[in-house]
Amino acid sequence: MMEMDGILVIDKPAGMTSHDVVARLRRILKTRKIGHTGTLDPFATGVLVMLVGRATRLAQFLDKDEKEYDALVTFGYETETGDRTGERRATEPRADLAVTPDALIETIGKFMGEIKQVPPMYSAKKIGGRKLYELAREGKEVEREPADVTIYKLDLSQDRVPAKPEEGTFHLRFQVRCSAGTYIRTLAEDIGRELGTGAHLEELRRTAAGKFRIETAVTLDDLVRADDPSPFLLPLTEALGDMPEFTVREGRVAQTLNGLSTRVSSETFTEGQRVKMLSESGELLAIGTFNPTENTIQPTLVLAGN
Repeated sequence: MMEMDGILVIDKPAGMTSHDVVARLRRILKTRKIGHTGTLDPFATGVLVMLVGRATRLAQFLDKDEKEYDALVTFGYETETGDRTGERRATEPRADLAVTPDALIETIGKFMGEIKQVPPMYSAKKIGGRKLYELAREGKEVEREPADVTIYKLDLSQDRVPAKPEEGTFHLRFQVRCSAGTYIRTLAEDIGRELGTGAHLEELRRTAAGKFRIETAVTLDDLVRADDPSPFLLPLTEALGDMPEFTVREGRVAQTLNGLSTRVSSETFTEGQRVKMLSESGELLAIGTFNPTENTIQPTLVLAGN
């Protein structure tokens, strides 16, 4: 099979880690060069953006993308992991879990905009060279610095929730749009603490990562059934969003691939701006940086021809 390059938007099933998806794709696509941007917990489902071949070099342009989620939150108690997979934390029983609409609206409002989050112990974040979840499994808890994140949207969904929640609990479904690095488990826990009920995630589905949406995602089974999975791959340029582009004339392609700058004639870019350098046929050759003093674009990441 010919070596493939491009972006795959996978609808990750529950029960698989992001690394499991990478391993499965390596077998399906018969290539080792596969990476992902933005992990998903094993119990979560939805959009997982996979980079194949030369696209792995573009991860830096995707890891800051906003994310969107559909989250089902169980109110009533917390768990050790912040989701349904963890053991229930010992808490004092509440005689009344009733939460008024006004209290709920007021509480949700406190988590809109820029907020601080303490990364959960059950996360892949590293402290002292070790992943937090590794320490958590050893029964250790370490101090974590709060991180700045932004919640752009936090709406109660009108979708139906399970008809028979666990006794002493209630469920609410939220739609969330947030900055990269936001932990939805932590968001659920913090809302539960503010309400005085405790909370954890029951379900989590990522519906978008940047421009990539669940509606265009494919499943691993789709790829297995396909005689040729390459049509599912999106071109490398899809990773670069609205980055301006510059077409390199045929006579300058070889020089561009060798890292030599090209003079700009009519295009207008700003100092230090990143630019997609395309061949006349639309192939992504390199990503360059504009130098206004010399009026040139200098390739800083060459993607074609290697």
